[in-house]
Amino acid sequence: MPFQKVLPEKLSTSVVRQIEQLILRGILRPGERLPAERDLADRLGVSRPSLREAVAELQAQGLLTTRAGSGIYVAEVIGSAFSPALIRLFGDHDEAVFDYLSFRRDMEGLAAERAARLGSDSDLKVIQAIFDKMEAAQAAPDAEAEARLDAQFHSAIIDASHNVVMLHMMRAMYDLLRQGVFYNRKIMFKQRTSRAALLDQHRAINAALQARDPDGARAAVETHLDYVQTALEDQKRADRNEAIARQRLSRENGSDRGRN
Repeated sequence: MPFQKVLPEKLSTSVVRQIEQLILRGILRPGERLPAERDLADRLGVSRPSLREAVAELQAQGLLTTRAGSGIYVAEVIGSAFSPALIRLFGDHDEAVFDYLSFRRDMEGLAAERAARLGSDSDLKVIQAIFDKMEAAQAAPDAEAEARLDAQFHSAIIDASHNVVMLHMMRAMYDLLRQGVFYNRKIMFKQRTSRAALLDQHRAINAALQARDPDGARAAVETHLDYVQTALEDQKRADRNEAIARQRLSRENGSDRGRN
C-alpha cells in the first residue's frame, strides 16, 4: 500500500515555509528588513537556534540576505527580472515605451477585472486608502508623492488580483517605471496633461473596483493607459516638431545676418 508514516515537521522547516509564502504572496517585499532575531523568534514561537537554521536555508535559496551590523533582509529577487543591458535598451528605444504601455494595458486590465471579482474586502480597503492619499497629495500639491502613490495604486490592484506570478512580474515592471526607464510622469505635464484628469481616471478605476464591477474596472484601466500613451505620443511628436522648428529658426537667423 502507498502509505508512509506521518513525521512531525521540524520547527525550522515550518519557519521556512511561512517566510517563503510571505515572499511569494508579496507581503514581504524585496529589500525589506526582517525584525531582529529575538523579536522574530518570539513572533514565530520558535527558539533562536531553529530560526537561525531556517534563515540559513532561506539564504541558501537566495531568498534572504544578511548585511553586517544591519540585520536580515529579503533578497532583491525582483531586480533579476531584467539584465542591465536589456534595461539600457529599454531606455534608449521609443518602441519599448509603447510596448510597455501595451503590456501594462493588457495585464492591468485583467488584474482589475480579477480584483473586482476575487479581491477581498481588505484588498479594496487598501486600494481606497491609497486613492484617498492620491487626492490629498494633489491638493498639496506634491508631484513626487503623486508619482509614488500612482505606482502604489496600480500595484495594489495587482495584489488584489491574487495571482502571484502576475504580482512579481508587474512589480518588476513598476520598478523600472519608478527608475524612469520607460517614461517620467512629468513628460505628460509638458503637454498640459491635467493632474485633475489623471486623478479622475484613477477615481473611475477605484469606483468600479469598490462596486465590484469587473467589466467597468477593466475598461477604466484601459481608458487610463490609452490616455497615458496618447500624451506620450503627443509629447514625442512635439519634441520632433520643436527640433525641426529650431533648425528653421537657425537658418532664418543666419539669412538675416547675411543680408546685413
